Amino acid sequence: MLSSSWGDPQNPLEPANTNEVQGGKVLDMIFRGLKRYDPETGEAEDMLAEKIETTDSQHFTITVKDGWTFSNGEKVTAKSFVDAWNYGADVRNNQRNAYFFGYIEGYDKVHPENGGEPSADTLSGLKVTGDRTFTVKLTQKFSTFPDTLGYNAYAPLPRAFFDDHDAWLAKPVGNGPYAVQSYTRGSQMSLRKWEEYPGPDKAQNGGVDLKVYTDNNTAYTDLMAGNLDLADDIPAAQLRNVRSDLGDRYINTPAGIIQTLAFPYYDPEWGKDGMEKVRKGLSMAIDRKQITDTIFQKTRTPATDWTSPVLGEDGGFQEGLCGDGCDYDPAQARKLIEEGGGLPGGRLEITYNADTGSHRDWVDALCNSINNALDNDRACVANPVGTFADFRKQITDRKMAGPFRAGWQMDYPLIQNFLQPLYYTNASSNDGKWSNAEFDKLVDDANAESDTAQAIRKFQQAEKVVRDDMAAIPLWYQNGSAGYSQRLSDVKLNPFSVPVYEQIKVS
Repeated sequence: MLSSSWGDPQNPLEPANTNEVQGGKVLDMIFRGLKRYDPETGEAEDMLAEKIETTDSQHFTITVKDGWTFSNGEKVTAKSFVDAWNYGADVRNNQRNAYFFGYIEGYDKVHPENGGEPSADTLSGLKVTGDRTFTVKLTQKFSTFPDTLGYNAYAPLPRAFFDDHDAWLAKPVGNGPYAVQSYTRGSQMSLRKWEEYPGPDKAQNGGVDLKVYTDNNTAYTDLMAGNLDLADDIPAAQLRNVRSDLGDRYINTPAGIIQTLAFPYYDPEWGKDGMEKVRKGLSMAIDRKQITDTIFQKTRTPATDWTSPVLGEDGGFQEGLCGDGCDYDPAQARKLIEEGGGLPGGRLEITYNADTGSHRDWVDALCNSINNALDNDRACVANPVGTFADFRKQITDRKMAGPFRAGWQMDYPLIQNFLQPLYYTNASSNDGKWSNAEFDKLVDDANAESDTAQAIRKFQQAEKVVRDDMAAIPLWYQNGSAGYSQRLSDVKLNPFSVPVYEQIKVS
């Protein structure tokens, strides 16, 4: 058994209702989907999918492998997937990831845009054709659709989920290498190795106790004191000492994570014309290099686009795309902000959660940089929210009055995932509600391309629309960081910066 640091998820652990990191960690442990992203490379590989066949990138026939069950003994069948996807898409179930089913035919009937009553109960594009086979019909060609199916929103669900929903929420049942033993919100989730797990990636340890911390400095202190085995978020204040503290038990590896500042476009002041100049001016008031060097000890890299270097150039990463908009230039920053009509209310309030990620340190530094650039020590102030769950609730409820922290950890290693969920109109993680018809069309066109290289080029064009409007301010690319106790071995972070828990050995 090992213990690891954690933060309470925003929502109960329904796969289609979890679009943040803490809940995602658990879903990765208790579920396996049709695909799985290789812990080393991030490549989408078949897991429960025996085969996914298509001749036109719009009609798919999916065959589920035989011999898989949930941890309660129920068989995993084609219906397990179809029922789960129908549940996730249905507007009445209020699932945050419903949007991921938007390309399946009939989505507009089960999830009408106007918020009205659905005219259908299930997606017409999903059909169970056998115990282990089902078909998917999309509304348009989507060449990389199979590669998205490792994302947790597409996980299968047992009948128990539907038969006694409240009991399932209290103790989720999945089909992954671990099973939930207990969960006390604000304290701990205990997961134990599922001995009958049929997959090739069986847990190499007896289980994991995920301990809730509201301050990652406390987690680090517990790690050093021997009260915690694994801390997967090294606080900025400890980065100077972590190598001497932990030696080879400190991990610092590139990850598909970008930190940005998002804006509430639903606020009339931030959503009005001309504010793109203010946003670009604010971006140019931020000294990214100084913050990443001094606060983060070079475990972050100043961002020059809106994706991640882990994609590589062939995958769509465009180094330098941001251009002068991401250069530190105080004089130009002041000029642009003035031309754009100034800061709404004359002041900038940046909201963030104070419990994880050393956000207090960098937000203070960010405000200091902006205040220096604008020659006004009260232009920018930090607005901390106590917990990640409360922070996410305020975002979901559209309560942001100004810019807010918006980190993005990729769901799957495609350029599409850095753009569509965040910036497409009404997308699942478009928290600021930015909307641009040209961007939406380019994304639709990119998804319809059967040639991968052509699709990537169109996504790159879409990213230029994000740049031209400075839809969000890119700050820095983030490495995954972790430290672990002498009891553990074979500790790795995957390209999503999440520990590969099932591979960890305990002595």
